[in-house]
Amino acid sequence: MILFESLLVAFSTYSALPMPQFEWNRRNMQYAICFFPMVGLVCGLVLLGWHQLCRWQQVSEIFFAAGAVILPLLLTGGIHMDGYMDTVDALSSHQPKERKLEILKDSHCGAFAILYCGIYLVAQLGLWAELYRMDVAGSLWPLFILSRAFSAFFAVFLPNARGSGMLCTYTENTHRRKAIAAILFFVILGAAALACLAPLSGSAAGVGCLLGAIACVFLAMKEFEGVTGDICGFLLQICEISCLAGAWIGGVLA
Repeated sequence: MILFESLLVAFSTYSALPMPQFEWNRRNMQYAICFFPMVGLVCGLVLLGWHQLCRWQQVSEIFFAAGAVILPLLLTGGIHMDGYMDTVDALSSHQPKERKLEILKDSHCGAFAILYCGIYLVAQLGLWAELYRMDVAGSLWPLFILSRAFSAFFAVFLPNARGSGMLCTYTENTHRRKAIAAILFFVILGAAALACLAPLSGSAAGVGCLLGAIACVFLAMKEFEGVTGDICGFLLQICEISCLAGAWIGGVLA
């Protein structure tokens, strides 16, 4: 029962899907981060369904790509893109760590956040269109599992930069060994599924996701000396676009 409640807590936090309402407590929140990749499974299956519908209707690459960009944002409520935008704002300020952390908490949206969000979405649109044209887009649905598994892993593994906030609440009572074991299972599952469904493009996508995650970790430790919920959202978005870029490179080389 506790595991099921933890699953519902994860979906209530990281998706916009309607969930049963109940009291959150330390017991049912301690495994919530472990189920974060399950939200990615739902996003991936919705993308797969969208891909099959677009193939059936023989729509254009740009129409498929528009749906592939929009659907995950609708399913998650844009929570990770919000973290990406806040982090970009903080990084673009070139201020000391303490000021950057203040900017992360600021509800206002800066010019750099809007600019880089636009760049991100246009790049993602172009990559999905190319991958649809290459006929590998439908095989990439596990990327949503992999990106969330990396984000969850570093949320548990790295120090919290602020020492408070929602992410701290999630991770402070988490059984680290069990959480890391569960998250690593999803990392292996997502990477293996990508490699099996599209050997070259999928493997390249997994490598791209890993490289994007590593780059974000170095950036987070250098600029913030740890992670927050916003930084983990930034990491997730970078993992996803790195995954798409890797798959595109793999498709070009195929």
